[in-house]
Amino acid sequence: MSLSRPTPRQHIHTRNIECRGYLRDDGLWDIEGTLTDAKTYSFDNLDRGGVAAGEPVHRMVVRLTVDEELVVQSAEAYSEATPYAICPDANVHVPELAGLQIGPGWRAGVKKVMGRTKGCTHVRDLIMGPVALTAYQSVIPWRNKKSQQPPGKKPTILGTCHAYATDGPVVERVWPEHFTGNTPQQSTAD
Repeated sequence: MSLSRPTPRQHIHTRNIECRGYLRDDGLWDIEGTLTDAKTYSFDNLDRGGVAAGEPVHRMVVRLTVDEELVVQSAEAYSEATPYAICPDANVHVPELAGLQIGPGWRAGVKKVMGRTKGCTHVRDLIMGPVALTAYQSVIPWRNKKSQQPPGKKPTILGTCHAYATDGPVVERVWPEHFTGNTPQQSTAD
C-alpha cells in the first residue's frame, strides 16, 4: 500500500543521507556517510553571507573504520557546509569513538563522547543511526557468508524486526527449528 495522496503543499526542505560500506585491503571496513540539508529558498546568514536556495545549509561527511566485530578502529568527520563558522570545531571529539563497538550501548557511548555541546547534532545523529546501520548491513552479512553458522544455533537476527519475529512466516520458512508460533492445522476435508 502506498502513501495517501498529499494535501496541496509547498516543498521547503530536503535532507539527503547517503552511506556506503567498503571492505579495505587490510581486512578492516570503512563506513562513510554524508548528510546534506538544503532549503528551497534563499535566506540571510551572517557567517556565510547568505545561503542560496538549493545550496547546502549542512553538508557533513563521516568515516568510521571498523573491524569484523564492529569495533571502531578510527573515526573522523568533516563539515563542509555549516550555518556557523564555529560548527566544524564540534568534530574534535569524533576520533574518541575509537574503541566503541556498534551494538548494544552504541548510542549511549556516542552520546557520552560527543553529546550535547561536545559535538554536532547532525554528525552525532548520522553516526548513531545511518552510519552504524550501514556498518551492520555491510559487515555482518559478509562475515556470515564467510563462516557458516553452526547447525541449530539461533541466528542473532531473530527477534530484531517484524520480518524476523520468531512466530512469523519468515522464521517458520527459513529457520523452522527456531519457529515459536503455531503451525496452522491441516484440514481433513472428505
